[in-house]
Amino acid sequence: MDFQRYTVLATYLTLSGNIVNTIIARASYATEIKATEQIISLQKEQIRITEIQEQAGTVPYSSVLSLRSQLATTEATLPPLHQKLNQAEHLLATLAGRFPAEWTPPEVDLTDLTLPTDLPITLPSEFVRQRPDILAAEAQLHSSSADIGVATAALFPSFTLNGTYGLNNTSANDLFKNNSSFWSLAGNLSAPLFHGGTLWFKRKAAIEGYQQSQANYRQTVLSSFAQVADTLRALEHDAETLQAQSQALEAAEEALRLIQANYEAGIANYLQILIANGLYHQAKIGYLQAQAQRFQDTVGLFVALGGGWWDAEEQILGNDHP
Repeated sequence: MDFQRYTVLATYLTLSGNIVNTIIARASYATEIKATEQIISLQKEQIRITEIQEQAGTVPYSSVLSLRSQLATTEATLPPLHQKLNQAEHLLATLAGRFPAEWTPPEVDLTDLTLPTDLPITLPSEFVRQRPDILAAEAQLHSSSADIGVATAALFPSFTLNGTYGLNNTSANDLFKNNSSFWSLAGNLSAPLFHGGTLWFKRKAAIEGYQQSQANYRQTVLSSFAQVADTLRALEHDAETLQAQSQALEAAEEALRLIQANYEAGIANYLQILIANGLYHQAKIGYLQAQAQRFQDTVGLFVALGGGWWDAEEQILGNDHP
């Protein structure tokens, strides 16, 4: 019963993690599509201005060709993004138990999501103890241990004791006298006579089944610790990547602001603004991708710890301080 219960919890936890991850991926693809469409719009405007300059003889025609090639490259990234978005929507519908054609998932933007205020870098090993797959493997180990006891008991004789109490008088007047009562105590013995070694091999099979469950439990624990360690390191690297992308985005935003100021002062042309704006949106896409990856790795930490780390912390503290 424990094994089945923890298996259900593990399945529910996996399903929940996959749903949240798919929502994050869908939001990330939708945001990337918007940013890419803005870049395409800027590149088209940049081509229009360059073509005017080429006709005026101020820039060579090769500049127009270069910009057209860049535009075609950017436009080629849109269909795969739309395909990934559609796949995420179809997967989300499947995880929700719906047909993709009859259900539209709710709109969720990356800005609607927030991370926990403090993401841990290290965690006590006791936190992994709450994982349902570990608890299920432990329950299976207990069951296999009990099977050894059952198989061992089957090798020995089995006794059954029966006791009866009644009255043996036939006269109604003597029916309730003490000397009319009788007791009967008997025992039955059943013992395995000849099974051709079947019971011995059943016990041996139970022992080997226990060893298998023990190895499975150890493997589950080792895999769980490896998954938690991988996720913690991923979150550490995600923070570094997000910090670098944030700095790149701030630099691109500041460059765009300065060029806009120079354009208003008459010392920069509009084409420079378009170029700076395109670089800004490229940096924004990189930042959004890093942010989405950190969201997904945070979900991975939730799943790796069996649902979170603060619940386990409260349980540990509760056991230490009843």
